Amino acid sequence: MHSLSDRLLGAADNTLRTLLARPQATRENPARAVQDAPELSEEERRLSGALMRVNHVGEVCAQAMYTAQALTTRDDTLRRQFDAAAREETDHLAWTQERLQELDEHTSWLNPLWYAGAFGFGVLAGRLGGDRLSLGFVVETERQVEAHLASHMERLPQADRASRAIVAQMKKDEARHAENALDAGGSPPPLPVRGLMKLAARVMTRTAHYI
Repeated sequence: MHSLSDRLLGAADNTLRTLLARPQATRENPARAVQDAPELSEEERRLSGALMRVNHVGEVCAQAMYTAQALTTRDDTLRRQFDAAAREETDHLAWTQERLQELDEHTSWLNPLWYAGAFGFGVLAGRLGGDRLSLGFVVETERQVEAHLASHMERLPQADRASRAIVAQMKKDEARHAENALDAGGSPPPLPVRGLMKLAARVMTRTAHYI
């Protein structure tokens, strides 16, 4: 059982790594399997960059959420599940950041704000609702993200095979995270909370599209 000080130090370390360090993926970038992709027009490049910036913000928020929930749970098994999911989300963070660089686009300038908001949601879910609500929060979040990624698959230029390969793998991983949280006993958040989550996600995606 980790002490509170150990968990706080771990949370602080993950926060700094997410916001300041270059993420290191443990799996190969799915874009590397794409060959002979046509060159994007300027309009296509800008659209792909905006969408991948939004996806990168989503991964920043995922790191915050899982870090907060690992901090608040008292169940070591559940903490390991959160940590494992966070490691996979680090792959997503690295892939989207790498793709943004290839598209000559920047990450969101508001990433510290997005991280703080998601971290706060995670702490509230863990402290006020316990593990069942915390897991339910994961289920709802990942399902919203999965739907969001599906919409990006429709919007991404067909010529941008690299971004599409990354998003497709991310979508599979998010669906699995939701199922794992459900299997672990996740209880759906109350309807007002789900509504608030959707509103926050809408604000984030529309803002990160540009900033």
